[in-house]
Amino acid sequence: MSDKKLHRSLKNRHIQLIALGGAVGTGLFLGTGSAIFLAGPAVLAGYAIVGFLAFLIMRQLGEMMTQEPNAGSFSYFAHKYWGDFAGFLAGWNYWILYVMVSISELTAVAAYMQFWFPELPTWISALAFFIVINVINFSTVKVFGEVEFWFSIIKISAIIAMIIFGLYILFINTSLVPDVSVKNLWEDPAGAKSGFFANGLYGLVMAAPIILFSFGGLELVGIAAAEADEPQKTIPKATNQALFRILVFYIGTIAVLLSLYHWSNLTRESSPFTMIFTDIGFKHVAGILNFVILTAALSVFNSGVYATSRMLFGLSYQGNAPQIFSRLNIRGIPIIAMGLAGTLTFMVVPLNYFLPHWSEAFKQAMSIVVAALVINWAMISLAHLFFRKNRDKAGVKTLFPAILYPFGNYLCLVFVIFVLIVMATPDFGMFYSVIAVPVWIVFVYLLYTVFKKGQRA
Repeated sequence: MSDKKLHRSLKNRHIQLIALGGAVGTGLFLGTGSAIFLAGPAVLAGYAIVGFLAFLIMRQLGEMMTQEPNAGSFSYFAHKYWGDFAGFLAGWNYWILYVMVSISELTAVAAYMQFWFPELPTWISALAFFIVINVINFSTVKVFGEVEFWFSIIKISAIIAMIIFGLYILFINTSLVPDVSVKNLWEDPAGAKSGFFANGLYGLVMAAPIILFSFGGLELVGIAAAEADEPQKTIPKATNQALFRILVFYIGTIAVLLSLYHWSNLTRESSPFTMIFTDIGFKHVAGILNFVILTAALSVFNSGVYATSRMLFGLSYQGNAPQIFSRLNIRGIPIIAMGLAGTLTFMVVPLNYFLPHWSEAFKQAMSIVVAALVINWAMISLAHLFFRKNRDKAGVKTLFPAILYPFGNYLCLVFVIFVLIVMATPDFGMFYSVIAVPVWIVFVYLLYTVFKKGQRA
């Protein structure tokens, strides 16, 4: 073991694809079904609005990470410029969130494998992929970056292929699919106008939290900044380009798919990608899409292993986690920090063995934890406000200023409150998730006081 710094081995192409792949995950392939069901074609406007707000938050995080590319991402800035507890809350909230997400995605991977191997026990798939992804992360950060690069390439290539194929049907060979038309975005198959806002503004409002969750993972570029070889160059570039590409992929893909197949035929639970291509007669595409979705889930799990270890590493440097987690091996990997998250995530294997149907109960538990994503966005905007106030007072001109500061920060915070209100409504059905937010913050504060007393003892 050594106490050397993290290795700056991530190249520009790694950072670009990590930033892009962080948001183009299972949220796009699976979560869009619920959003379309609620908002209808107006879901396109929803992705544009939330995407712009996500861009503001990315720019806020990008300004901080470009100026001071440190381990711990926004937790580091909350700790340094806001306060010790703020750093503790930001870091541990992010850590436990990604541990839970890792367990969820590994469970999903096991389920996707049953598409080809129906009799394969889920615990075997979970164990196999747990070992593979952790071996990748235990090697070097460059290997992680390379694997994540190719995971992202697969996802993005599939999306581009679907857009091109959809446009081919839409504008060149309409005979392949009945009733294919761009008019499906504002008319029903019978020709009666149902409108772009088919479910009204209320439907779009109800879809907002789901759309926000689709963009979860954008902050991963902040974690990776500490190991980028040229952070002052790569972080601004990744920040500016990633969101534009994501909006193109989300809006472009959904617009094409809803032109091929009227949105009212979709169900809330199904993946619109698989359902649309199967129903229009391209059933062989379902297997390909299952592979892409499997890759997306593995990518999220791979990022989760990376993010939890680096966040815990950063917390230990702040003094907000035991110092043992700041230890690195000779390859610059925080192996002990990785081991803690890995130990918790490994519980997915015995759970799948002894309780094969436990995942349904876990989905309900995840609905409470999912509000942690909202806390992440709020913490980034608040930490940035304190960061800029400090830098402006010191007369420091930052290298990559966030746009619309400070109005953009307050706009993002208002949106976070708005999302929590929507989640608490009876129609959305996540009241307990919203109640869990203040309860969770109080619980973390109690842990913080106990931990600090232990340090002083």
